Amino acid sequence: MNIWMMTNTFTPFVGGVSRSVLTFSAEYRKAGHRVIVVAPVFEGAPPSEQDVIRIPALQNFNGGDFSVALPIPGYLAPYFDECRPDIVHSHHPHFLGNTAVRIANRFNRPLVFTHHTRYEYYLHYVPSEARRLREFVISLVSGYCNLCDCVIAPSQSVAAILQERGIETPIEVVPTGIDMHAFEKGDGAGFRRSHGIPRQAFVAGYVGRLAPEKNLPFLAEAMCTYMARARHTHFLVIGSGPSAGAITEVFEREGLEKRLHLAGVLEGQDLVDAYRAMNVFVFASYSETQGLVVTEAMAAGRPVVALDAPGVREVVEDRYNGRLLDSECTTDDFAAAVGEIAAASLPTRKRLAQAARETAAPFSKERCGRLLMDIYDRLVRQQPSGPKDESVWHQAMEEIKAEWELLKNTAEAVRHALK
Repeated sequence: MNIWMMTNTFTPFVGGVSRSVLTFSAEYRKAGHRVIVVAPVFEGAPPSEQDVIRIPALQNFNGGDFSVALPIPGYLAPYFDECRPDIVHSHHPHFLGNTAVRIANRFNRPLVFTHHTRYEYYLHYVPSEARRLREFVISLVSGYCNLCDCVIAPSQSVAAILQERGIETPIEVVPTGIDMHAFEKGDGAGFRRSHGIPRQAFVAGYVGRLAPEKNLPFLAEAMCTYMARARHTHFLVIGSGPSAGAITEVFEREGLEKRLHLAGVLEGQDLVDAYRAMNVFVFASYSETQGLVVTEAMAAGRPVVALDAPGVREVVEDRYNGRLLDSECTTDDFAAAVGEIAAASLPTRKRLAQAARETAAPFSKERCGRLLMDIYDRLVRQQPSGPKDESVWHQAMEEIKAEWELLKNTAEAVRHALK
């Protein structure tokens, strides 16, 4: 099968969408399928990548670390003769997501869309946060879902949200899978030595983008509240982003900066070692659709303290594999939950670690890959049989139809926001 994946974020950018595209692509290539990834150019991208088409893009959009693909008509046309898609998988509802709609229409192929992101939580990245912008974003994404043949929700919570919004397209739940075997072994002690963390310290850790939508000031305040009375606790932060300064500021204000360790972006075995260096994983984001890092921490046998939110509540079970706290809890409540894990007896810690690993097992990349491939197969089989009209005239008409549907969706979102 020829699979085209369209994504606005890809390596070397680190994030959940990039990880999802990489994971599924690797699984399908290993199984003998052809996967073409279409993504913007990013600074630091490899000069040569097999079956990756890089679209010229604006770098560091709006002062962030995103790239925005430029709309260049006909840029992908030369690639279609060499590899026509059997299925088109969009990972965003805009920019290259719009290109995915055009390609699927042009070749009459099924279009799948994964709803990775709760976009209404990312409005701080656009220049204006007008009062009606949230309604516009929700309506635009919902309309995009209805242009597709299938919508993938990374968790049941997200599927429920989409159903409440009246999405008519069939919705399937398929999480991004993880490499369970990779998290079985890691050198946590070596990681501690190399980052100046005492061998006997109790380490709470966070992995993810350091960005406003991750609720990191709350997490920093909660950790400082606990660490002020727990002198042997250290906080390990893996990731990069605009909120790094806000975290440091909180720790400096409380005089705890020597026990804060900002290790930057880590991948591969270095990331596994970092998870293994932790005693507990802490997470306070409200904006997740799956919480991939939460599952990774559990695969490494680490209990989790987190706020109740979509994606997270499917993984964290209160007092079974960690603590799941009410979304309205205070920083004192969060600090107390971390303290509860720290004070647990050795048998309790072992029980939590085993429960965490068992929770992560169904999220293996092999199982999740099979789930998504079954959906691909079903959609392709449902395509009308018989010869396809591949004339230039037919393709032009299909592209016009796609443009009309995209324009109509934008206009409807504007109308909904202005009601």
